[in-house]
Amino acid sequence: MKLQRRQTKSRDGYSQGVHIVLTLGLPLLLYILIRLDFAWVAVVLLLLSKWRMLAVKTRHWPANIRANAVDIFVGLSAIVFMTVTDVQSLQLFWAVSYAGWLLFLKPKSSPLWVGLQAIVAQTVGLIASFYFWSEASISVLVFVNWGITYLCARHFLTAFDESMARATSYSWAFFAASIAWLSGHWLIFYGPIAQPALLLNVLGYGLAAMYYLEHKDKLTINYRRQFVAVMLAVVLILIVFSDWSDKTV
Repeated sequence: MKLQRRQTKSRDGYSQGVHIVLTLGLPLLLYILIRLDFAWVAVVLLLLSKWRMLAVKTRHWPANIRANAVDIFVGLSAIVFMTVTDVQSLQLFWAVSYAGWLLFLKPKSSPLWVGLQAIVAQTVGLIASFYFWSEASISVLVFVNWGITYLCARHFLTAFDESMARATSYSWAFFAASIAWLSGHWLIFYGPIAQPALLLNVLGYGLAAMYYLEHKDKLTINYRRQFVAVMLAVVLILIVFSDWSDKTV
């Protein structure tokens, strides 16, 4: 009996080691392809790595796509961040960061960690989308931001078994799309981060934190006031101190 248990543990350890090696192989291959200027091949490889979400009956595809959307957003964002720089150390940093996502954050399943997955995916997804499509039409920015915010919100709210997850996600996505449409006429950048991405992420962090505290019955009036005050302060700073001339900064 002891021998059988040792063999089982040995097989489990071997399987885990193989899984880690294969997981690390994807960021490494993406890094190599980016260094070779094969960015689109890297995108195709990333999407092909998600083939299992479609290896089921067609009626299960929407649910599987929603469940894997945040992982796809993070992977595509890592590719964008590696593509827009020629500094090898920065490219390596993003490859290592993506590996950390795959090994440590993505496998978590508790509500707190799943919520963090959604927040991270929305953060990098919005930053990458505005940076990559800064010259695209406003309709593209609106559609892309609607999709990112909707799917990230669904991922976040589903972790807490929110009965109004769909309606709430649609509301947040509509707000994000409206911000993208308005700011698309005056797309301002603070370094590599577009103003609407910064605004939406700050508001998203605040709302997510308040929702989590409310879910845990820890959201006091003082906490609520502090979060609202910080969010309003950031919004006012962005409005007052931004250059609203008809140009891209």
